[in-house]
Amino acid sequence: MRRLELGVWVAVAVILTSLSLPWFLWGSATVVAGLPVWVWWHAGWMVLTSIVFWLFATRAWGIGIESAGDASGRRGDLE
Repeated sequence: MRRLELGVWVAVAVILTSLSLPWFLWGSATVVAGLPVWVWWHAGWMVLTSIVFWLFATRAWGIGIESAGDASGRRGDLE
């Protein structure tokens, strides 16, 4: 199960990285609300990336680094 979860997070990271640059909007002169559409893409992408990183940090931080026995079960607590 941990291996599958690691694979899913790697796939999500690759997709987020590959679509972070709006190469498909290059050469587009479309303007929405006074700004080029690529600016809107970038702003929306930053919001999406922030949400995905928050999910990763709360659910899977340490995956692929820590073994299953290393996890103490506490999140964010200092000893």
